[in-house]
Amino acid sequence: MTRPRKIVLIGPAHPLRGGLATFNERLIREYRRNGEDAFIYTFSLQYPSLLFPGKTQFSTEPAPADPPIFVKVNSINPFNWIKVGLELRKQKPDVVIVKFWMPFMAPCFGTICRIIRGNQHTRIITIIDNLVPHEHRPGDRLLSGYWIGAVDGCVAMSRSVMEELVSFDSKKPKIYCPHPLYDNFGAPVPKGEALTRLNLDPGFHYVLFFGFIRDYKGLDLLLEAVSDERLRRMKIRLLVAGEFYCDPKPYQELIAHHHLEDQVIMSNDFIPDSQVLNYFCAADLVVQPYKSATQSGVTQIAYHFNKPMIITDVGGLAEFVPDEKVGYVVNPDPESIANAIVRFYTEEKEAEFSTNAAIEKQKYSWSKMVNAVDQLLLQIEK
Repeated sequence: MTRPRKIVLIGPAHPLRGGLATFNERLIREYRRNGEDAFIYTFSLQYPSLLFPGKTQFSTEPAPADPPIFVKVNSINPFNWIKVGLELRKQKPDVVIVKFWMPFMAPCFGTICRIIRGNQHTRIITIIDNLVPHEHRPGDRLLSGYWIGAVDGCVAMSRSVMEELVSFDSKKPKIYCPHPLYDNFGAPVPKGEALTRLNLDPGFHYVLFFGFIRDYKGLDLLLEAVSDERLRRMKIRLLVAGEFYCDPKPYQELIAHHHLEDQVIMSNDFIPDSQVLNYFCAADLVVQPYKSATQSGVTQIAYHFNKPMIITDVGGLAEFVPDEKVGYVVNPDPESIANAIVRFYTEEKEAEFSTNAAIEKQKYSWSKMVNAVDQLLLQIEK
């Protein structure tokens, strides 16, 4: 009988919060369902407080019963990197998986994984959100290159990242697998119940902007769109649910300038996992007005709740939302976004797009991500 593989994921997990932690815990849970000996090494320190744009890095929710999570890694302490690397090298896991999302983490991850590989047994796989971030900084490519040099193979979650990988290393094994569905936020509840839970007036329609607010995510474009006179005449409210990771002042000034105080509901605390379903179930439509992107976890939450979407045609977003089927793919400008919202409501597309979303989301299972990693491992062994 074949023994279970030992699989270690290094990256954010509880007590840290956010989409990365959610992804990592869900992936390792899938491995454990398959009978693998899988667990997580998370951060004791992920970001120094001076570099963290939000209010807190930590979850207020209880630790999950599964998977096992060990708080081990300090992102800025080289002595810790050596200690963790030696510890895992000695354990000889079959596979180490690292979710990579920003060059800041490259020295930590790259050093740990180079040490682990010294055991001549462990394979290092990276699942990549972004190689070069949307908000560029000097040295980003150099740091990301250091990371790619530490791994045996790469999983790209968008085709744009797949293409970018070639500019770093054209020969290293790589495979494309889209972001799996976020199916861990609970079953949908009726829209009326969600509206009641959020104390929202059921006499209005709600359009949702969800997630951390950064300038590249285009909330300013959406606010400009909502100021369109056609939308003012419709009983539509914009629900903005997410913590500011940038200066809120320009957005507040836009709301004041266009007199949108009655049209925009700002819920700008971090939305805990247990509350996510209320925001998605209360909304008719999810809008992602990004100015740049590779892929987005928000798309996969929307799919879980069968929600229609409007996304902008930037980066890899359009790969995941078929135009005129699950929603609309539009140019990243206020007029195009406003036109799509008006069309959605005037043509009464909610039921049709929701039905199509329930079908389309079948493409995005966690088993497909596990299978993609296994296919990559076979490429590496050739």
